[in-house]
Amino acid sequence: MQIITVLEHNKCVQRISRRCGFSLTLALAGMNYNAKELAFMKTQYYTATSLDGFIATEDDSLDWLFPLGNVNETSYPAFIDAVGALVMGSATYEWMLRHADKVAAETGSSWPYAQPAWIFSSRELPSIEGANTHFVKGDVRPVHTEMRKAAGSKNIWIMGGGDLAGQFLDVGLLDEIIVHIGSVTLWKGKPLFPRRVTSPPLRLLSVRQVGTGFAELRYEVPRSDTDAT
Repeated sequence: MQIITVLEHNKCVQRISRRCGFSLTLALAGMNYNAKELAFMKTQYYTATSLDGFIATEDDSLDWLFPLGNVNETSYPAFIDAVGALVMGSATYEWMLRHADKVAAETGSSWPYAQPAWIFSSRELPSIEGANTHFVKGDVRPVHTEMRKAAGSKNIWIMGGGDLAGQFLDVGLLDEIIVHIGSVTLWKGKPLFPRRVTSPPLRLLSVRQVGTGFAELRYEVPRSDTDAT
């Protein structure tokens, strides 16, 4: 989930082997992917939300999330091991910048991700030492093509925020939404997914209780005839 993944998960993540995967060589620049290879890839919006649908408070605080559960009890360790590239908006990245000392204290690094990351921002932002980051703006489609090459047969993680995930949905490039619904309400804040999705609706694939603080829901995003390729 977006916030615990940043802070609490990383001790676990450091112990997870960063194996290349059986077909990471598919990430070589310029390589074409056949249908079988593409079938292994998913672009996933993996995050956490309050019961009333907010991923952060109005001032981007995530303090409400940390007491709710242990990330080692969620799907995150297996999820991150299958991620080959990640993408986030400027608000998520700036949260990382503001909390770099805390992240470093928890994980030994101010940037806990081995995967390359793409940051969408219309403003110039500072780099984080040791991070493999690419700053981009505009249409998500050419960026998705770059990430797919980098990820190989692994998945692409949309960390947030909700509007960025919505931009991938808008052009038919979002495959799954995996959301941890926390046992709190925030009343107002940054919305989980500011899009109307009604026809066709999302397909619920699984529901899992995580302690007393979370319910983990996994949805498949159905394709329509008008989706971009």
